[in-house]
Amino acid sequence: MLTMYSTPWCGYCQRLKAQMGRAGIDFVVVDIEQDPESAAFVASVNGGNEVVPTLRFDDGTTLTNPSIGQVQDKLA
Repeated sequence: MLTMYSTPWCGYCQRLKAQMGRAGIDFVVVDIEQDPESAAFVASVNGGNEVVPTLRFDDGTTLTNPSIGQVQDKLA
């Protein structure tokens, strides 16, 4: 399952969530402010920074602040 690491106040996250929903992409959302382990994971793949949205795909790869097109290409 595609995982989106997010925060409630992130405008980029809200936009990507809406775009992925309209595109019919199934995903789960993890609020890194409520889950320290997820925050640490996000920092580990972003040079020590808690950058959201960060997406983790089934194959373990990640994309940080991707466009909907990048997400669709990765899932194709």
